[in-house]
Amino acid sequence: MAFKVKDLDDLEIVVKELLQYTEKYTIFCFFGEVGAGKTTLITQFCKALGIDDKVSSPTYSIVQEYKYGNQKIFHIDLYRLNSEEEAVDIGLEDYLYSNNICLIEWPNDFLNLIPKKFVKIEIENMDGVRNISIEV
Repeated sequence: MAFKVKDLDDLEIVVKELLQYTEKYTIFCFFGEVGAGKTTLITQFCKALGIDDKVSSPTYSIVQEYKYGNQKIFHIDLYRLNSEEEAVDIGLEDYLYSNNICLIEWPNDFLNLIPKKFVKIEIENMDGVRNISIEV
């Protein structure tokens, strides 16, 4: 599934598509360069799920936790990690196998640790238009 997104309003249809996957998937991996819009999409996704907490990039904290009904959502940013060992040390596998929704930015170097059953979201910024593709 592919989408062209010109502004925040256009993200609504992408978010609706992502919401459908929450019934079967708990892991969502977001790929894209710096400034592509990963955190913006995650913010809109969380808002659609009814998250009232302020959603922000966990670049420095590595993991943000949000309440989602009786569950949690883990927003994970692996950008600052240098090795799989560091990812294991922060408890990445505990988050991934918790049966809670995990929204992962910068998963590229850690795919060996991530279960193969995940939703892949790729965002590419082409002169202000985001091309967003979703695949499972």
